[in-house]
Parts: sequence; C-alpha cells; structure tokens
Amino acid sequence: MSTTVIVVIDGFGVGAMPDAGALRPGDLTADTCGHVLDHCRASLGRPLRLPALGALGLGLVHPHPDLARRTSSPVAVGRAALGYPGADTFAGHQTMMGADFSRVTVAPLAGHLDEVSGALKSAGHLVEPLRGQPLLVVDGAVLVHDNLEADPGINWNASARLDDMSFDRIVSIARTVRAVAPVARVIAVGGHADGALATYVRDGDGGTVGLDTPATGFYRNGGLQVRHLGVDLDHTGQLPDIAARAGLPVTLVGKAADILACEAAVRRPAVATAEVLEHTLTAVQGGRGGQGGLVVANVQESDLAGHQQDTGRYGSVLEQVDVGLTELMGLLTAPGDRLIVTADHGNDPTIGHAYHTREYVPVLIHRPDAAGIELLPDAATLADVAATAAAALGLDVAALTTGATLLGRGRGAP
Repeated sequence: MSTTVIVVIDGFGVGAMPDAGALRPGDLTADTCGHVLDHCRASLGRPLRLPALGALGLGLVHPHPDLARRTSSPVAVGRAALGYPGADTFAGHQTMMGADFSRVTVAPLAGHLDEVSGALKSAGHLVEPLRGQPLLVVDGAVLVHDNLEADPGINWNASARLDDMSFDRIVSIARTVRAVAPVARVIAVGGHADGALATYVRDGDGGTVGLDTPATGFYRNGGLQVRHLGVDLDHTGQLPDIAARAGLPVTLVGKAADILACEAAVRRPAVATAEVLEHTLTAVQGGRGGQGGLVVANVQESDLAGHQQDTGRYGSVLEQVDVGLTELMGLLTAPGDRLIVTADHGNDPTIGHAYHTREYVPVLIHRPDAAGIELLPDAATLADVAATAAAALGLDVAALTTGATLLGRGRGAP
C-alpha cells in the first residue's frame, strides 16, 4: 500500500494572484517566498539552507538566486490559485481536501450583533457591547469580535484569557455564536495575554473591529488553545473521509487536526514545528508496515511568523521544515508514494500589515516511481491537490466534491 503525505507550509505564498489588490492595493506586490529569501540573505549574510525544497523544485516554480534552478529528482511542480475568496486557513484547508468553498459568506459582525446577542442571551449568558463598539463582551470575559487576521468578514472569534475562563467555556460560547453565524468559521481562542483584552481592541479593514491577537501575547506566552468551528460542509466528499471509508489509515497533524473533519482519523494537534514534523514522521513510519495511508500535516509557525511580521523567524521555520522534508523523502521511496508540499494562502511578513496575503501557492510533488520532471500548469483551485492525492492512493477522484488530478496535465522540463 502506498503512502501520501500532504505538508502544508501555512502562509507560504509564491507571488500575488491577479486579484490580490482588490481589498488592499499594496498586496499586489506580495511574495512571501521571495521576500523572506531576500530578507534572510541580507540579515544572515547567507542564503537560507533549503536543499529539500530545492530538490522538490521550488526554484522551478519561483525562480530566485537562492533556490536551485534545476533538480534531478523525479518531481512534478507547479502552483495553484486558491479557489476560494480571500486568504484564509480554514477555507484553504477545506478546499485543499476537495470542498467547494468558492462562495464563502462575507459578513462583518457589526451587521449581526442583534442576532448574535439574542442567541447568547437565550443561552443564559450576560452580553454587553464594549464601549459602544460593534463587538460583544460575554460573561464579562469573552470577546466576540471580527477576526482581524483574515480578510474582513470571513471569520469571527470568541477570545478570552485562560486566567479568566476555562477553554471549555470559551468553546461553548463560540458554539452558540456558530449556530447563528453566516461566516466561514467561528474560532474559539484562549491564551495568556500581557494585559486586559480590551486594551488590544482595534479597528480593522472594511469596517471590522476586533482583537489584535498577536499584540495580546497569546502567540508568545504559551498555553494557546484554539478550536475552529466551521460552516456546515459535506465532509463525505473530502479526501480524509473518502480515504477512511476505503479502509486507509488517516492521520491529521498540527492545525490540520483542529480544522479537518474525519471521525476515523488519528489526530495529532501541535503548534511547534519540531512536534509537527515528529508526528508526521512517526505516522509515515507506522504506515511502512504495509497499511500505507494518508497523512495531512500543517506547519503553523510559518503563518504565525507572517502575522508577527517576523521575517527572520519565518526563515528559521523554513529551514526547520526543510530538514523534515529531507527525512520524509527518505521514507517515501516505494512505488506510488507521494509527498505533496503546498500552502493554503500567503502571509508576506514584509507587506506592512499582519493579514494573510492572497497569493498563488506552490504544489511540489515528490514521486519516486516517476521517470522525469513534470512542469504543471497553474491549478485553478487547491481542490486539485485533493484529487492528485486521491489518485495516488487509488481512490475515486469523482467522489470528491470538486477537484481534478494535476499529474499528466503538464510537460517535461526543458
């Protein structure tokens, strides 16, 4: 049985999509990959050490002086448009697993305060506005607010300090909000802040108001807990569920364990990159016993570095990921094995804001049984990643809600 591993380097874009400037015109210059490489060379006095990404053909997708221009590995390489509006982790992963997420409802919280407040009060909660602003304080501790880290109106958050309220109670409040929310996801967030959360409330784009989560210290102070409550989807038409129904082991690692649905999956949630890579390698090693299967892993710290506008940290995460990719390629050597390295959106730390950026993402496919290099055309949607993985695993691609396999659509390298 073959093994397919999908490694999502969260926020690793390779250049702005044509409509990237619709909300913020400056985003047309976004290039997460190129700008991180440039900055790190200038600050470190050397290029980033990315031999595995070079062997996987990143330099063919995104030519750059610090990336290998050629590879002798039998890879298939290309890039994908996102296939959903905006630039969002949840929508990106759901699309990448074969969902049709092309019509995400965009709705700032300000237009739904009465509905959300009514639902929370009916559930027995105390609900008050914060200083007359379009966000809600629930039970004196939880802020229900627009998510300022994605494009305006795609997501709402329910955030609280874990010193003030247990994470289970935060999730319960978020579920009540989810029941009436028209947006892609409601995110329950608990962490340890540097001060009162109201201190970190600010205006966002498009009339949104929310918590500046990176500024709170949640990402720095440890103990962060997050639960993603997504819009209703037919998960039976997504890759993990299809693989599980076919009897294949499914392992979800990192943020993928938080946001992807599959009752039969083994879940290994983690934020630290070392832990994500360790869980991924362990899952592959377990599959070498003959069961094969599907592993989907999300490297989140690249996205966090983008939000923090910390280009040096971003580069360090890439080097750490590259070591893990080398180990994975050393394990995935059987005919039919696949390693697919991709991303869910961009997050250019040099762009001047802490939002995601709407960029193409790489699709780098390690295929040890292939005869040569295949240069793939641009995919119209990340759902094509799911279809490519399904075909490699011998699954019915037509069972996916959407997506078409990428392999066989390209041309050989010159």
